[in-house]
Amino acid sequence: MLRSVNIGALALEAGGGLPSVTVAYECWGTLDEDGSNAVLIQHALTGSTHVSRGDSEEDGWWEGLVGPGEVIDTDRYFVVAANMLGGCYGTTGPSSIAEDGAPYGSRFPFVTIRDSVHAEARLADALGVTSWHAVIGGSMGGARALEWAVTYPERVRRCAVVAACAASTAEQIAFAQAQVLAIRQDPHFAGGDYYDGAAPTLGLGLARRIAHITYRSEAEMGARFGRFAQPGEDPLGHARLRPAAVGGAGRYQVEGYLDHQAQKLVTRFDANSYVAITEALMSHDVARGRGTLPEALARTEGVEFLVAAVNSDRLYFPAQSDELAEALPGRVVVRRIDSAIGHDGFLTEVAAVGDLLRESFFTD
Repeated sequence: MLRSVNIGALALEAGGGLPSVTVAYECWGTLDEDGSNAVLIQHALTGSTHVSRGDSEEDGWWEGLVGPGEVIDTDRYFVVAANMLGGCYGTTGPSSIAEDGAPYGSRFPFVTIRDSVHAEARLADALGVTSWHAVIGGSMGGARALEWAVTYPERVRRCAVVAACAASTAEQIAFAQAQVLAIRQDPHFAGGDYYDGAAPTLGLGLARRIAHITYRSEAEMGARFGRFAQPGEDPLGHARLRPAAVGGAGRYQVEGYLDHQAQKLVTRFDANSYVAITEALMSHDVARGRGTLPEALARTEGVEFLVAAVNSDRLYFPAQSDELAEALPGRVVVRRIDSAIGHDGFLTEVAAVGDLLRESFFTD
């Protein structure tokens, strides 16, 4: 069940602040009296708080990893998943109502991964969590988990950074910029103030297509779709040059797949939140204002780390996980998730992720 806590005003890293912030979250299990059995799971870019089915009828995005008797056993641990600052699943974001009674829209400020972690720390305070048994995340969730360990090392005993890195690279920023521009250039975007009219679904759908290409591997797309045509369509013909609104065009199967992914997202996600969170991820640099990367990570000396990479990831290359591990205090060995899927392997290979967590953080 989705819950929420108002944490009050929040100062922002870029300056200024939000006068009132609500943090939405889901939780499973029971917190110990000393508040020490809590586990925080951080979602990816367009993810939600719904990690596990729990009492609902909808499977979670890491179903089989969290629950009674699972690797992260909710009979033993109090598991929390919070929606990121700037999101559209209950935490204050661009679609939230500002103090004047209208949605923030274009007035929503620039927020960072670090800002969201500060908000999540206030949530932890409200829940009575003194320290996390583990903070775990994949992709953008991995960036948030790492930021937690560096910002609040005294509150994080274990940290799992899966398919993520220490700072967004030039290539990752380039992919992200193309997605953000796709949304901003949609005629319905209206500078971000579209809530009383048509939503910029075409731009958001295009952003999702660009992103999803980076989430999957070339080998997986080739094996799954090849050059086959979408059933009932013929991609070899003049119809390919006609606008879709005029009569459509014969598609390849991979195009139909990307169209499907785009349609799924536009029915559940806010375009402004996509922009805000993507910009936050572009800003990700755990060493910002903290010296070199080894200097920034030195404060995590008492934190146990699990760093894992998907071997076929072409968005967050395994070498970036190696770089992070080498900069961490002590000797951290990067674990590999063997998957042909690509970056999304951190989501699809639940058993492999579970095995790594069982070996390291949940051995008892």
